[in-house]
Amino acid sequence: MEIPAVSEKQQTHVRYLVIGIIFAVSCFSYGDRVALSLAGTSMQKTINLTPIRLGYLFSGFSWAYVLGQLPSGGLLDRFGSKRVYGLSIILWSFLAFLTAFAGYLGPSLAFTAIFILRLLSGFAQSPVFPGNGRIVAAWFPTVERGRASAIFNASQYFALPIFAPIFGWIIHSMGWRSCFWFMGALGAILTAVWFTNIFSVKQHPRISKGEIEFIERGGGLVNTDEVNKSKAKVNPLTWGTVKTLLSYRMLVGVYIGQYCITTLTWFFITWFPVYLQQARHMSILKAGFAAAVPGLCGGFGGILGGVISDRLLRGGCSLSFARKLPIMAGMAMAMTMIACNYASAQSIMLLFMSISFFGKGVGALGWTVVSDTSPKGLVGMNGALFNFIGNMAGITTPIIIGYIVEKTHSFNLALIYVSFIAFCAILSYGPIVGEIKRIELPLATAAGSAQ
Repeated sequence: MEIPAVSEKQQTHVRYLVIGIIFAVSCFSYGDRVALSLAGTSMQKTINLTPIRLGYLFSGFSWAYVLGQLPSGGLLDRFGSKRVYGLSIILWSFLAFLTAFAGYLGPSLAFTAIFILRLLSGFAQSPVFPGNGRIVAAWFPTVERGRASAIFNASQYFALPIFAPIFGWIIHSMGWRSCFWFMGALGAILTAVWFTNIFSVKQHPRISKGEIEFIERGGGLVNTDEVNKSKAKVNPLTWGTVKTLLSYRMLVGVYIGQYCITTLTWFFITWFPVYLQQARHMSILKAGFAAAVPGLCGGFGGILGGVISDRLLRGGCSLSFARKLPIMAGMAMAMTMIACNYASAQSIMLLFMSISFFGKGVGALGWTVVSDTSPKGLVGMNGALFNFIGNMAGITTPIIIGYIVEKTHSFNLALIYVSFIAFCAILSYGPIVGEIKRIELPLATAAGSAQ
């Protein structure tokens, strides 16, 4: 795809600032989840948690996060990304503070209180990735969208190397509750950054007409928020809209693929630090630093996957080939996790985990595909449905692994389970997805689904 040339002198590069802020806030969102996983072993001792109860505590976030996806998509399309996303940051930062205080309650009451707070935090964070996909679709032309989506998607990997060593040191020095005080304070800072730097494309105070033209002529949906403001009576949050999106086999395949890919994410941000401490007998401090290694590899893989995909697209490859090749190859690499069951040396185990997480990063282009395929006017809703189905894995993965560890007293079967799900992602993006292309809804269908 060829983008009309626009002189560098005519262009600002505000879109790079926007994606940088999205990356930082998304890292913060995942950091909130990493905090619980690093604190998990210490919490087991202070509030008497079995592996199954810890698995349910890990999953608490996702119950509400999943249920909040469809409402958040409708809210994003109705009120715009800046407002909905910004209020989300404020709310989950406050809930982090409350989680720290809940740790001082008695064991039984503390478990219940923290579970409820994780539910609320999941609901508060539900607009994050639909909002990310929506902002990228507006701010980036098609040939830059793969890299942009890969950058914010890499937050799930960089959250581990950024926060795991910090949390390991905090827990070792001051106890697990301090992790959540730290996250609450950080959230206040990011809230200020968000509201002073994030605007719709045409309303941003520092953008040039040249950059607006470059984005718009390259396929960026620059009028997303303005269009929805002018059609305030249209509410895409209906079961008719959901049914319409689910009627496309391509989208169903993408949704299933995201569930499989997200299974790997939730293993790494919940049970992986516990695996290092309990199966590999690492101290909390050492586990915090060790968890950072696969995280870094996943982050670089995530960015590389987007670069490869965009380069294939620029080189004349079809959109389907450019998106599918990194996804399917990455998932094949992710399956090497199973080799950890046969690696006795810590260094070899970390090597295989790093390869697995690197592959998972390369293949995590689901949000790019959402930006490529979403019907105009339903970008937020399609992203929300995609995230809704994908993050069902956030409920099932921690609980299934908790039961496996409780019953087998080992993580071996857990690693086999996660590897098998990676294989299912390859099957999903193969025969189910088919050709990747933007869906154009007939005007009558789009209007009917919104009533």
